[in-house]
Amino acid sequence: MPTNIITQEGHAALKAELDQLWRVTRPDVTQKVTWAASLGDRSENADYQYNKKLLREIDRRVRYLRKRLEDVQVVEYSPQQEGRVFFGAWVEIENLEEARMRFRIVGYDEIYERKDYISIDSPMARALLKKQVDDEVVVQTPGGEATWYVVGITYQK
Repeated sequence: MPTNIITQEGHAALKAELDQLWRVTRPDVTQKVTWAASLGDRSENADYQYNKKLLREIDRRVRYLRKRLEDVQVVEYSPQQEGRVFFGAWVEIENLEEARMRFRIVGYDEIYERKDYISIDSPMARALLKKQVDDEVVVQTPGGEATWYVVGITYQK
C-alpha cells in the first residue's frame, strides 16, 4: 500500500486533472455518446461503443481521484528540513564511477510521466531519508548493494 502523502504541487495537479475530466472531457464524451446513440443500432455503432467505453474509463478515474484526494495528506515544506533529505526534497547523488542522478522524492501519485521523480516508498528514497550532504547511502538493488553519496539537497519553497 503506497504512503498517503503528496506534495502541494502534486495535490494541485490531481485536482486540476479531476476538474478537467469532470468539467470538460466527460461532458464532451457524453455528448458524443448521445449523438452516436441517436443514430440507431448501437450494437454495430463503433462511435457509440468506443465513447461509451471511454466514458466508463473517465468515470473510473474520476472516482479514483475523488477518493485519493480525500485520503492523501499534503506535506508542506518546513525550514526544519533544510540540510537533510525528507519528503519533497530534490536530491543529487553520485557514485564512485562519478555517475550522477538528480530527482525529487514525492508521493506515489506524482511519479507517473516524470523521469526525475521517485516515490517515497522506493528503496532509494527510504535509504536517503534523513541523510545530509556528503553522507554515504547504501541501497539494496536487485543486482546487490549500490553505494551513493549525497552531493546536493534543495527544496521548493
